[in-house]
Amino acid sequence: MRNEKICQTQFSKEALFNCFQEWEDSRGLVGFTDYNVSRSLQDFSIQLQELQSQTKNIPSVILVEPDPIKFIVYFFAGIISGVDLLICDPDWQTQEWDQVFKLVKPDLVLGNRAGGELGDREMVRWGELGDGEMGRWGELGDGTEQSIIGIPTGGSSGKIRFAVHTLSSLTASVSGFARYFATPQINSCCTLPLYHVSGLMQLWRCFITQGKLAIFPYKSLKKGKIPEITPENFFISLVPTQLKFLLDSNPHWLAKFHSVLLGGAPAWRSLLDQARDDNIKLCPTYGMTETASGVVYLRSHDFLNQNNSSGKVLPHATVKIIDNQGKLQHCGEIGTIKIQADSLFCGYYPKLRTTKSLITDDLGYFDDQGFLYILGRKSQKIITGGKNVFPTEVETAILATGLVKDVCVIGLNDEQWGQVITSLFVPAENFNLNLLKQKLHGQLSKYKHPKNWVQVDSLQRSDRGKINYLKMAQLALQKLKN
Repeated sequence: MRNEKICQTQFSKEALFNCFQEWEDSRGLVGFTDYNVSRSLQDFSIQLQELQSQTKNIPSVILVEPDPIKFIVYFFAGIISGVDLLICDPDWQTQEWDQVFKLVKPDLVLGNRAGGELGDREMVRWGELGDGEMGRWGELGDGTEQSIIGIPTGGSSGKIRFAVHTLSSLTASVSGFARYFATPQINSCCTLPLYHVSGLMQLWRCFITQGKLAIFPYKSLKKGKIPEITPENFFISLVPTQLKFLLDSNPHWLAKFHSVLLGGAPAWRSLLDQARDDNIKLCPTYGMTETASGVVYLRSHDFLNQNNSSGKVLPHATVKIIDNQGKLQHCGEIGTIKIQADSLFCGYYPKLRTTKSLITDDLGYFDDQGFLYILGRKSQKIITGGKNVFPTEVETAILATGLVKDVCVIGLNDEQWGQVITSLFVPAENFNLNLLKQKLHGQLSKYKHPKNWVQVDSLQRSDRGKINYLKMAQLALQKLKN
């Protein structure tokens, strides 16, 4: 780890600011030479410290900022000043903000919304105090008090929560990543928003290791632009929809990257095959906001050698497979994924976690070489006629036919079957439902075939590629009634 100063001084304000200044001086922020970020950071830190002196407890600050350079200034000002920082999505609308303000009454709302509204609340301007006073919600599990960083999660389920992290948990994730990939300095080409864990952790990896961060929005890539970097020295993180676009539009450029990290949503087999055909050094990942991004990564050489797992566990984490009674499963046995990690979150704001492990909603198994295979979520498991069906398997088989552009498989309640398998799909130009069904016969057992086929113009996905299954179920019911 490059920033030993931070680790040894337990994230002192002086160490954080000095390391940020060194990072900026070394051109760590690629493409922002016209900005004196450190000066802005110092100014905002002073104002936040003044805010802290006006409140009885540690101030809580909502950060909602779409502009990446402003986000970086506000984020580092927050952690240097020692406030409790809750990161929000600038595109949230009234419904989401209602949920946020039920969880927290901030002392300050900092930044600018992109298109979202705060309902009947006016955006609090810089330096103005909110009417709520947020009390300190407790010490962390190790008895120490660190400022907290609340990272949003749960948007695909419709219930927004803030997974609470500290600088220690975020840094533990960076340490495990650096050791696993044997790279002391991490350079990242960031196409994902910094206000999501997938973008935020790229920022923190580059800062902690004093690597280079090239922020290049996906919208620019879609316009045919590429960043002025040497991709051989960079990681790039993508979600499946972004990977598909770049494979179709500029695979030669993508193949130059040191590693292409893939997460956010399950990737379909034909997409992975296309990446192999183009010799993309792809690294599928498994992780979540609660674990400060990935805890399992597949190395690119394993991927190119036809390995279709999610990879192996990073050194800062332990992953186990357990049954419904919590008993450890053996190699090849399917069960629930349980995670222990130094990067594990402290709880969902404002409540504390008392356990040191996380039992996920995910099902998977390890093979005899230690590779983890993900089957899907227990909550999305479909039970039809007494048999278990996992949507990911069916979606993968449908996409592999090449007859649909996108697909989502859900279970709808049914008196006869318990649940019926329902496919919502976006047809390809060569779509033929009878041909699609024929192709599935050689891929899936009959009971796994969808009984309902619902054609849609598009699936409701987040910008990270995650499907909102609740809204998809509502849409399917509406269309099947008509």
